[in-house]
Amino acid sequence: MESYLIHVNGKTALPSILDVHVSLNGGKGPSLGKGKNRKAHWAVRASEMSKRTFNPIRAIVDSMKVEPNHQKPLISLSIGDPTVFGNLPTDDEVIQAMKEALDSGQYNGYAPSVGYLSCREVVAGYYTCPEAPLEAQDVILTSGCSQAIELALAVLANPGQNILVPRPGFSLYKTLAQSLGIEVKFYNLLPEKSWEIDLKQMESLVDDKTACLIVNNPSNPCGSVFSKSHLQKILAVASRQCVPILADEIYADMVFEDCKYESLAKLSTNVPILSCGGLAKRWLVPGWRMGWILIHDRREIFGKEIRDGLLRLSQRILGPCTVVQGALSRILRQTSPEFYHNTLSFLKSNADLCYDALSTVCGLQPVRPSGAMYLMVGIQMEHFPEFENDVEFTERLIAEQSVFCLPATCFEYPNFFRVVITVPEEMMVEACRRIQQFCERHYESGEGSQDLECDK
Repeated sequence: MESYLIHVNGKTALPSILDVHVSLNGGKGPSLGKGKNRKAHWAVRASEMSKRTFNPIRAIVDSMKVEPNHQKPLISLSIGDPTVFGNLPTDDEVIQAMKEALDSGQYNGYAPSVGYLSCREVVAGYYTCPEAPLEAQDVILTSGCSQAIELALAVLANPGQNILVPRPGFSLYKTLAQSLGIEVKFYNLLPEKSWEIDLKQMESLVDDKTACLIVNNPSNPCGSVFSKSHLQKILAVASRQCVPILADEIYADMVFEDCKYESLAKLSTNVPILSCGGLAKRWLVPGWRMGWILIHDRREIFGKEIRDGLLRLSQRILGPCTVVQGALSRILRQTSPEFYHNTLSFLKSNADLCYDALSTVCGLQPVRPSGAMYLMVGIQMEHFPEFENDVEFTERLIAEQSVFCLPATCFEYPNFFRVVITVPEEMMVEACRRIQQFCERHYESGEGSQDLECDK
């Protein structure tokens, strides 16, 4: 061990010479000057976790080197943010709740990492029902539904395990899983059955390393809503295979008038469920970043271990915005029923308009949605031979018609594109008209000759 003498000058109570023994590099020898163990150069590298983190939407969109047609204003049907065009403001009660919480001065400090107890009680009270009772201890508040999903994944799965994810499905599941070193296995949704799950194929994916099943209902990107009987069949698979469910229910209750929403937890008798939700979509405030996890565990399968794990994981950051927490009670209890009704009426009107318009277009096969904010459209690529895939199709749609739809390759489902139905009605009408023009220009019959007529 190297020994260094440090001289202390001046008249102090310390001895004139302080003998300090400093061990450097575990006592393996000197590391100052020209020591062998000294770094010869900077070597700062990104972590392996950061290298594993990959967002397919960003990767595909950023690679689309295309400019819109400057003669036509851009219509973006690509972003799942209902606030973009200003036509879907939140309810006045929601705004007043935030102002009241801010003016109170009571929510400027740190909250518990899982959220204020009083706010968790409010969320529990809002979602509890006899079939799936909830108390405050069953609620963890998070920074948006995205963090809720991240915490749920992190507590259920270890690196090297796998999770079952819908295809097509929200790309964040794969992004988060791969970042955590978790394998993703895709189960198929069936467009010809209004995007129901191929249950037999899904069950075939389960093995001894399967940590959880993700079920997104209502669906992004499909706009589909599962029936009660189909949800019961999903639960039967999970029960047989002893696989817990991560339920992404951010679009809970956002279903059209001819449809009924059922939460998975309400139908489950023994399958433990972590239900992830939040304010973003139903209350039209995605930027406020308020989400939650509801722990449904009536058979104590999760037990104390999963609850403690979620608590520890929540402590990595100190929870969601405290001002929004302060507004939660008034938001959940006093938002007007008319607000919910008007939002869903608008979305259904736009969905019907888009579906009806694109159903008449040769080469396109839209699938009618039943809720959420999206509609998926199949492309009969054999009738558009100049395009290799859905990415090229949507690129050219931007370049020629200034209409931007996300290619469904972003959702692991090629030869479809997703339409966001939150835009103003006149914009939706114009977008559908341009899509029709684009398809009429590029559509070819099966024989390969230019043919603007089809059987539609």
